[in-house]
Amino acid sequence: MRSHTVFIALLCHALFSHVLAAGTIRSIFLFKDVLKSNTTALQTSGFNTLIIFGVGVLPNGDIMYYSNTPGSKDVLVASGGSYVGGDALATKVRTFKTGINTTVTRLEISMNAQNIRALMASPGPGATTPLYRNFAALKTAWTLDAVNNDDESVYDTASTVSFARMLGAIGYRYTIAPYTVPSFWAGVVAGANRDLKDLLLDKVYLQCYDGGAGNVPATWRASLGMAVVPVLWVINDSKPVYGQSPAQAREQFAQWSREGGGMAGGGYWNDYDIEKMGSSYEEYGYVLQDVFR
Repeated sequence: MRSHTVFIALLCHALFSHVLAAGTIRSIFLFKDVLKSNTTALQTSGFNTLIIFGVGVLPNGDIMYYSNTPGSKDVLVASGGSYVGGDALATKVRTFKTGINTTVTRLEISMNAQNIRALMASPGPGATTPLYRNFAALKTAWTLDAVNNDDESVYDTASTVSFARMLGAIGYRYTIAPYTVPSFWAGVVAGANRDLKDLLLDKVYLQCYDGGAGNVPATWRASLGMAVVPVLWVINDSKPVYGQSPAQAREQFAQWSREGGGMAGGGYWNDYDIEKMGSSYEEYGYVLQDVFR
């Protein structure tokens, strides 16, 4: 009887650990042109969430992908309610979740708030508008799970919530990447998730570098009412003072845990610098796997 009880306890513990691991975010922002990034390393280094940076909305509701990479060109990816970004780009993005041995289960695009306020005012967030149809087409073409809001200048709550709700109607989740103005982001969280049991705004990627270098996850959790995913900048030559080696990242995540937690996982900014500086995806990924089990 005792051995049977111990077996059941161990089984429950294993199942519980699996559930925790499945719900923990291990993320990295993709600043580099995805057509030139190391797809295999991104698939197999333990990351489960990739956030493609550099998507923008034009005044007419078309969607651009900005490559941010020398030698690459910006690409119009959705227009007139259709995907127009080309098969090679779509195939590459979809492969992140479908490749052999991939650990990636969630794909997001990250954008700022330019033109959103005007488009929410006219023609609005309806299902027949160009913006709605373009985001629907992009979701299908790239098999996207969420849209990330990296607003660092506009901070208009009403239009942000309206846009988030529009994306929810399409089938996206909505996430945010704040570094300051917690009162604004608290309003967005409340408005996007109002009256929803299945949360629309389900992830917060907290910038903990550069302008957000002093941010503490537990403090932001208290402000927003939900756990956050702190994001650290990897070793880089742009602003090296903010760069964190894998060992430094491990210690920082551990320190925040000691200070009260408030974390739903962890992440990094960005893949371009890992490849440029000759750093290891595997080492950075292992830190997240080990710390956020």
